Amino acid sequence: MKKSKRFLENLKKVDIAKEYELPEAVKLVKEIANAKFDETIEIHFWANIDPKKAEQQIRSPISLPHGTGKTVRVLVFAKGEKAEEAKNAGADFIGAEDYADKIAKENWFDFDVAIATPDMMRVIGKLGKVLGPRGLMPSPKSGTVTEDIDDAVKGFKLGRIEARNDKTGNIHLVVGRRSFKDAVLQENIESTIQQVLALRPSGVKGKLFKKVSLASTMSPGIRLKVAE
Repeated sequence: MKKSKRFLENLKKVDIAKEYELPEAVKLVKEIANAKFDETIEIHFWANIDPKKAEQQIRSPISLPHGTGKTVRVLVFAKGEKAEEAKNAGADFIGAEDYADKIAKENWFDFDVAIATPDMMRVIGKLGKVLGPRGLMPSPKSGTVTEDIDDAVKGFKLGRIEARNDKTGNIHLVVGRRSFKDAVLQENIESTIQQVLALRPSGVKGKLFKKVSLASTMSPGIRLKVAE
């Protein structure tokens, strides 16, 4: 894939062999996140896990102290009092069979997080094949199948995200935007690293991370120095 001129210019500013201390990495990633829009900043963990082993899977909600800077659209599958609870908590879409049909028949995915009460799993179980690959299927492990709808909705609205390894064993998480102040972005990153470290599977030998890097939407990666 051909790289843009701007990407190649930014690449010259990054020492690809160096592991940067966090404050320096934050300043650099913001400097090279120089597109005409407010670029998203992400952290990428190359994890020392075997994704084929169920006991080494990493999947859990974590919370960013200052949120991601993104407006999160929340869909809640609930009825009765729990539906009202979702409305009061600020959910964007609330329903049951109606939204399950909308997803299945209309290929509708205008939401970022789907939350469900346990009794709703019988309604949305058939959606696993379409929601699963997109990382949108509600699950107890991700904190999105719960009776505490108020906490879940408010949590994801305020900056709760899901730390989940992909099929290669790596984890990719949004930690903020270029417009964030350095200190705010640094606090989000430090918190993310510590929370992911706390999810270390017991069967992992040696360090959890093979490599950690910071990158914006349109920039090259910057290796981070992380103490375990």
